[in-house]
Amino acid sequence: MKIDLTKEQYVALVKAVYLGNWVANAQRCGHDHDPNVPEYDAIAEHLYSLAPQFGLPANIEHDLEFGDTGHAGELVRLREEYNEEVFWSELCERLGERDFARRYTPQERQQMSEDERFERLDACVTVLEEETEEHGLERLEFMKTLEDFGL
Repeated sequence: MKIDLTKEQYVALVKAVYLGNWVANAQRCGHDHDPNVPEYDAIAEHLYSLAPQFGLPANIEHDLEFGDTGHAGELVRLREEYNEEVFWSELCERLGERDFARRYTPQERQQMSEDERFERLDACVTVLEEETEEHGLERLEFMKTLEDFGL
């Protein structure tokens, strides 16, 4: 199969593949005990190898990460937006699940219908979302202090 792309479409595709590969592999070290997802690396490398056919530098991945073409800044901004959203979403979701499990005994949770369980869990998450939207981390506390950890 052959796909015809304009230079602009190719650049957009390269950025999308770069971001997808980053989501899949950024947290991995790439060694035997923590390998990258090989099919994502392989498709990214193949796509990057086509850059000269579009009049772009052969080291387009380096350009995406560190170049001064504006792509690096755009990708950094997109990664930061992604990280920010995932952080707050996961924080509220996980703390909401914890608080739900603390609020309701296993027996109470078992007696709830699926809809009721979802609504009550959602309420736990929603109050945390509202709290963090208004106050960020300012009012989030750990029960132990740094002194408790010997610092």
